[in-house]
Amino acid sequence: MKISRIFLSIVVSVLLAAFVSAAETPSGNMLPKDFAGWHAQSPIKTSTDPAAADPINAALIKEYGFNDLESATYTREDGRKLTIKAARFQDASGAYGAFTYYKLPQMLVEKIGDQGASLNERVLFYRGNILVDAVFQNLTAMSAAELRELADGLALPPGNTGKLPGLPRYLPSESYVKNTAKYIVGPVGLAKLDIPGQLVDFNSGAEVVEGTYNTSAGNADLILVSYPTPQIAAEQLRKIDAARLQGPNNSSTPVVNSPMFDKRTGPIVVIAMGPLSQSEAKSLLASVNYEADVTWNENTYFTKKDNIGNLVVNVIYLCGIIGGFAIVAGIAFGGVRVLVKRLWPDRVFDRAEDVELISLHLSHGAPQPPQIDGKSLN
Repeated sequence: MKISRIFLSIVVSVLLAAFVSAAETPSGNMLPKDFAGWHAQSPIKTSTDPAAADPINAALIKEYGFNDLESATYTREDGRKLTIKAARFQDASGAYGAFTYYKLPQMLVEKIGDQGASLNERVLFYRGNILVDAVFQNLTAMSAAELRELADGLALPPGNTGKLPGLPRYLPSESYVKNTAKYIVGPVGLAKLDIPGQLVDFNSGAEVVEGTYNTSAGNADLILVSYPTPQIAAEQLRKIDAARLQGPNNSSTPVVNSPMFDKRTGPIVVIAMGPLSQSEAKSLLASVNYEADVTWNENTYFTKKDNIGNLVVNVIYLCGIIGGFAIVAGIAFGGVRVLVKRLWPDRVFDRAEDVELISLHLSHGAPQPPQIDGKSLN
């Protein structure tokens, strides 16, 4: 008995270890051996080290939720080469954030995957939670179509991990400098863009998107900081304004060398920085307005089944049906009886032998007591 218990414990431990290992290991390969006429020159390399993907920005892509990397060199029959790196993140927000960081303003927009951009022989795109960086030896007219075939073969993340952040859609389109929107999820990305860290509190669950806009005096930055609730956003805005009013001697004051304007709309703190006039800043801030998306996730109990008025109407209908059925049944029963009596009188109903009457003979008077010799026994 003791040996069997030990054996059972070992089996359970091995199964648990295998389950944990499977949960921690990314599922499925990203890069195929062959696609669109391209063939992998050597075995596909894999790594879970963010430095293998980008030694300079390893901390940044780790902040975006980097999971693993696959890289390979592909060749065609004509000798051309294609180098591809595919980085997988925990969710689509991480892949989107990394895409916005690597995307350059001079890149051309490409319809590859969810979003794509290209510059010379380099093509950058993401699909779901996978970011792909492809470098061609020589571009052709079919290069984009070949990468679309690759993108279509990439597995999409399950559930909510494939949902993109909604904050970037609040960036206004007027005067926006193409390909300058950056999505930031932590202090490393904030520092990469030279945005003062005091403007954002990531400990409160903040997410940031920043874009560049043309003004009469040059380029200005518009920063949107989203917090979980409007109350947190209002508190953070008060802290920013209070620190700015206290002057440069306050250590918590954001270091800003240019004019700064701010406001709050819902849970979003909007900050405009750069060579902005008062009117330009007011117009830029006014173009950002939060729109609440209401989602019913609780039963309101106001369906046809649960509506009390609908229940009363149905009860009335039921009473009418029952009453109508009773009337029809009564008429049918009485009509059948009358019809049978007319067709077969005294044969089916009211037959003489079936009729038993109790007669009291009240008209005969009271019974007389018995008598003997003319005398009553009473």
